Amino acid sequence: MLKNIPKIIPPDLLKILCEMGHGDELVIADGNFPAAEMGRRVVYLSGNDAAEVFEAVLQLLPLDTYAQPLFLMEKVAGDTVETPIWDAYKKIAKKYSDADFEKIDRFEFYERARKAYAVISTGEGALYANILLKKGVIQ
Repeated sequence: MLKNIPKIIPPDLLKILCEMGHGDELVIADGNFPAAEMGRRVVYLSGNDAAEVFEAVLQLLPLDTYAQPLFLMEKVAGDTVETPIWDAYKKIAKKYSDADFEKIDRFEFYERARKAYAVISTGEGALYANILLKKGVIQ
């Protein structure tokens, strides 16, 4: 048994986070995201919302300080859906980093997700709740 590992991080995700190197990318996906199609490695945390998974991951994973480390899937042009989860993500991110989120086009997000080291599929019901993180170095 290990100490200080958030309880929602299963062993397979812990292994993946340990395997990742500087610059590798990780997707935390909402429940609508096509994780099985996009991810080379997929961890299912369907019983958890994306914000709590994001916070648990940030407790273990350093963010890149040499490149933009945080990305959100931008809303499709003309979509008027509200995205209060973005505010929750920003509040969590501020605890661990000075970096701001950059928004990227949905299809660019999909392309990066296909190349990401892993995808965490959550049970998040909010729309546009997908995040991409770039791993940094331990200092």
